Amino acid sequence: MRSQIEAALEKIRPSLQRDGGDIELVGVSEDGVVTVRLTGACGGCPMSQMTLRHGVERLLREHVAGISRVESA
Repeated sequence: MRSQIEAALEKIRPSLQRDGGDIELVGVSEDGVVTVRLTGACGGCPMSQMTLRHGVERLLREHVAGISRVESA
């Protein structure tokens, strides 16, 4: 599952990098909770939670079966 998540994150990474940020996978729990860290400009952005929920979580759920939610580290 981890490799599928990494591949899916590569799809959203260019958008984050255009805004001066990035994303890294911190971990995946057995119950499908994915923990990521937004870095750079995205780490301190007031819109980071919206990016996490409506961007990252949506994308991961579309591309990887078994994802229950995405959390920020």
